[in-house]
Amino acid sequence: MIISQAKEVLKIEARGILTLAEKLDQAFETLVQDIFDSPGRVVVSGIGKSGLIGRKIAATLSSTGTNAMFLHPVEAVHGDLGMVSPHDVFLAISNSGETSELNQLLPVIRGIGCRIAGFTGNPKSTMAGYCDLIIDTGVEKEACPFNMTPTASTTAQLAMGDALAVVLIEKKKFRKTDFMRSHPGGALGRRLASRVGEIMLAADQAPYAVMEDTMTTALETMDRFSLGAVLVLDRDRHLKGIITDGDIRHAIARGITDFHQLTAGEVMTQNPRCSRVDAYLYDALNLMEKFEITVLPIVDSDNRLEGILHLHDILGKGSFKFNGGNR
Repeated sequence: MIISQAKEVLKIEARGILTLAEKLDQAFETLVQDIFDSPGRVVVSGIGKSGLIGRKIAATLSSTGTNAMFLHPVEAVHGDLGMVSPHDVFLAISNSGETSELNQLLPVIRGIGCRIAGFTGNPKSTMAGYCDLIIDTGVEKEACPFNMTPTASTTAQLAMGDALAVVLIEKKKFRKTDFMRSHPGGALGRRLASRVGEIMLAADQAPYAVMEDTMTTALETMDRFSLGAVLVLDRDRHLKGIITDGDIRHAIARGITDFHQLTAGEVMTQNPRCSRVDAYLYDALNLMEKFEITVLPIVDSDNRLEGILHLHDILGKGSFKFNGGNR
């Protein structure tokens, strides 16, 4: 009995979310563009259960690259309204659309000059009349037996907020490294705040060949260190290039198979991306992500090799993948 009741609750809430997908229209797209274009913040407001959902939506937006804050309707009229500017996008949340505290606030928000959007299950409500955009988050019924306790409706609001945040992640080109930077309390966040020199492999532990070495020697070095790359130096240890697994594949694709006759200098990619020992790891990670590489040579001001940094050293093996190569 208990399990069957719990399953029914989950099914009702799941159906409520699936219904939202069918209701999405131009208003949602316009809201995304308004937020993207706005030089201000997203100010989220609601009361009761919808207020709790609003706090979570504001938190999700803030942690994924969209400046957002939660404003309690009652606190707003007691001084917090001063935090709202005409450049903000105001997001009101109320399933019924008849929440008196929120509806009393909206004319003031309109007077400030904010663009107002609403998440509501009642597009013909009083709240809807104050909004420039209405996102229909209505559900067929609540999951509670009395059809009264906010359950399916708040789940729908939360899901719509997640949809808004994720679409903005894509539109703003927010990256995984940006997310980690805004979560410095975690283990990875603390790691990204460290310096490259703290975790890199020193020069004497780095796979390298000199330009005159045969490719056979360079490949043996690459295989021995298992980093997917070998650095190419001159006789004074200045960095000249890099040879990666991808370079080998490209050479074979061009019909080059007899590596005994080639030198490392002939096959290498010249002037590879590199970093310094005092750089922050999140800057190194951003560089790797931008250029879709997994290995960074670390050099001094004279371009002499000081070490090598691999993506796995930052994030842990298997944690981060690119669609591109590893040059």
